[in-house]
Amino acid sequence: MTDKKKILYIGGHGKVGLLAAPKLVEAGHEVHSLIRNPEQKSEIEKLGATPVLADITEQTVAQWAELFAAYDAVVWGAGNGGRGGAELTWAVDRDGALATVDAMETLQQEGGNLPAYLMISYVGSQEATTDPADEKWYAYVESKKEVDNRLAQAEFPHLILKPAMLTEEPAQGLEQIEDKALKESMTSSRELVADVIVEALGRETLPESPLAFVDGDNPVSSIK
Repeated sequence: MTDKKKILYIGGHGKVGLLAAPKLVEAGHEVHSLIRNPEQKSEIEKLGATPVLADITEQTVAQWAELFAAYDAVVWGAGNGGRGGAELTWAVDRDGALATVDAMETLQQEGGNLPAYLMISYVGSQEATTDPADEKWYAYVESKKEVDNRLAQAEFPHLILKPAMLTEEPAQGLEQIEDKALKESMTSSRELVADVIVEALGRETLPESPLAFVDGDNPVSSIK
């Protein structure tokens, strides 16, 4: 039986977020999607989710902690990914994400309600390297590495999801793989990522972290 949860999805207007929200709602969860642009509110509401307005680059650790305390699970699905330049990528993918990890640790220390925490990353993120001359991509790779390595040491309930190169293909199934260097031949559909989120949050306890996966033939219920 699915464990019904109140879920905060950070980055609710991202491609995976837009796919995950209605699936989570259909599974019986109460979904709140965090977005920065108020013009996106109606789109979020049409998915059955409740919009939460906040700017990731301006939220303090205390503000995140206060927000998280009201939820059973938090999903970090945000990311600039180099698109807005290196400076914004550092601000979102590193500093913003680290602030949420700090907030989780604050809640853990205070002994209050502590949600489960899911981070969407990618295969091989904790060891990936790239050319510093490519400032935007370097910012993304180094940000994800720092955050994931920090999160891997966390003692609060967490799961780092590690899909491969994301595609727009419909989800067919998955194959769990070792968390090694990402290869161009590896793909994971965005819909599959959304399905994995629904499966993980529907369980009483999170699957073992990290969870690296690619498109395959196995149902998400087979996740170990």
